[in-house]
Amino acid sequence: MTKYEREIYTVITTSNEHLTVEQIYGQIQEKYPKIVLATIYNNVNKLYEAGLIRKVSIEGMADRYDHIQKHDHLICRNCGKLSDIVLKDLTPSLQEMVGDGFLSYDLKVFYLCPDCRKRLNSNTGV
Repeated sequence: MTKYEREIYTVITTSNEHLTVEQIYGQIQEKYPKIVLATIYNNVNKLYEAGLIRKVSIEGMADRYDHIQKHDHLICRNCGKLSDIVLKDLTPSLQEMVGDGFLSYDLKVFYLCPDCRKRLNSNTGV
């Protein structure tokens, strides 16, 4: 692993957030001020393709990156807030339904977060 790959991997796997490439770039740039954004993109893609990090893609939003420990995600349809949630592992059920071709799954649960529900309720007078 190169020094940049190692640094990016550390930033992603130690973060409590789901970082975009631009956010990763901002953190890495503090230590390596001459690094360019393309280097971050290239190394994030290498880490993802090697299976060392997860990519969380949500339509209409920048991809975000996360550690690979098994968990699922809650995504607010209103503000885009992304949170971790640990649900029952569906792997055995999916393996049974799909068969030998099953590789993995990535569950995203869309909802309205408490802040957005509160704003919505205050705007409607409920």
